[in-house]
Amino acid sequence: QLQLVESGGGLVQPGGSLRLSCAASGFAFSSYRMSWYRQAPGKERELVARISSTGGEINYADSVKGRFTISRDNAKNTMYLQMNSLKPEDTAVYICYRHPGSWGQGTQVTVSS
Repeated sequence: QLQLVESGGGLVQPGGSLRLSCAASGFAFSSYRMSWYRQAPGKERELVARISSTGGEINYADSVKGRFTISRDNAKNTMYLQMNSLKPEDTAVYICYRHPGSWGQGTQVTVSS
């Protein structure tokens, strides 16, 4: 049974950092492209970053370039999102996504002083 379980969210001050994790199980993690999405209250879900199965191809939303880093450890079946220089507008539920069509439950990130 496919599972995607996010962790690492929380409350952080502007300028702070968080590291999110997505633990995957029930499928061949190393064979799939993975992504992080986020959804803020009242807004549509948006792509934050995606990474190819090997990690060799990475793309970021313009709003997070230079601040966020996506990575994966195929030996641990885990994907990560290192978030630095966080801004209040980064506040959202961050959701792990396996292409095509499988979503995690999400983890809340709140950036506030």
